[in-house]
Amino acid sequence: MSRITGRPVPALFPQSGPVSVMLFGEAPGPRGADQSGIPFWGDGAGITVYRALVVTGRAEVPEAAWEDWNGARFKSLGLAPRLKGTALSNAYPACPTKDGERFHAPSNRELLSPPNLERLAAELTRASAGLASPLRVVAFGKRAEWVLNQLPSAPPLAFHALPHPSAQGLLQGAPNRGKGLRLDDLRNAWLGRLVDLLAVP
Repeated sequence: MSRITGRPVPALFPQSGPVSVMLFGEAPGPRGADQSGIPFWGDGAGITVYRALVVTGRAEVPEAAWEDWNGARFKSLGLAPRLKGTALSNAYPACPTKDGERFHAPSNRELLSPPNLERLAAELTRASAGLASPLRVVAFGKRAEWVLNQLPSAPPLAFHALPHPSAQGLLQGAPNRGKGLRLDDLRNAWLGRLVDLLAVP
């Protein structure tokens, strides 16, 4: 695996048109967004996110991307998604690491730093511009849900939270921590819940 760069990954917005939904992950993954520079793009959990976006007509994904879901590969080949009516970001903008080799979840201090809170508020304000109804925001995982509820100022939002789409997040969010349940079933159920949230115009 490539060494973690730790570079900030900017939010991804459509090239044109309004945004009705904005999705927030926890942080860029070491194999995915940290390497590709695009939210969820190449992250192991991100493949489920993009499948939901494609099913609902909110993203176009190059066919070659599905062959090997890997951020470094995507960047080397110039592969990138195209969004419609949807913006993507993370609760923390860079892959958190202390040694460039291992990922660690973003700390409260990192999430609540003034620059991070200002970034989140600015992204939500941009996504909300011109909307007649509150922006629909979906947070993946407890860390993203927590920090988005800490913002001192934000535009009106219709807020939803889902478990993190990683295997660990799906198992922790399932009844009885997923005991006796198949991971594929949990992933498909999560995909269905996200599709329902994205399908609303």
